[in-house]
Amino acid sequence: MAKNLFIALEGIDGSGKSTQSQLLARQLQQAGHKVYTTFEPTDSPIGKMIRDIFSHRMEADHKVIAGLFVADRLHHLSNQEDGILKKLEEGYTVISDRYYLSSYAYHAAHMSMDWVINANSMAADLLRPDLNIYIDVDPETSMERINKGRSSTEMYETLDNLKNVKAKYFEAFEKVKHDENIYIINGNREEEEVAESIWQEVQKIL
Repeated sequence: MAKNLFIALEGIDGSGKSTQSQLLARQLQQAGHKVYTTFEPTDSPIGKMIRDIFSHRMEADHKVIAGLFVADRLHHLSNQEDGILKKLEEGYTVISDRYYLSSYAYHAAHMSMDWVINANSMAADLLRPDLNIYIDVDPETSMERINKGRSSTEMYETLDNLKNVKAKYFEAFEKVKHDENIYIINGNREEEEVAESIWQEVQKIL
């Protein structure tokens, strides 16, 4: 049996991460893996606070949001009920829809990226993904998907912000390229084509 892995899916909003997370989980299960899928922000009380800010039910500035993500991520890793570290110890391959590269990109659109990276260093020290998969989608395409699928948009879901965040992702990749295994995939194609490309890359590390 192949070893269990930790895989993080990354991308701007509307890039198809959630769909690809489920498709990858199915492929891994068919290959004999126990799979646990998860996401950030989590559905913990800290994650719910972040979602309240995103949906304009609560006010907070970008520094507070970045700090909440640090706390949510550490809880995501270490909580004893369904934390990522616990699931890995139990033999699950874990797929997370977003991890700390999301923070590097989204928060660095509003503050120092070095600060964000340092703030997340404890999470990185605890667990780096075996593979970070970045689904590269045009911001215009992402906005079309977001507007088509929902009746309202969240705080970061504007075309200008998504353009900025995409640029910050690539800035982050350059900064951390010696520490992270990052696979960039063209996400502007049909979801089945994207899923096949992701599976081919994951097979390399199984």
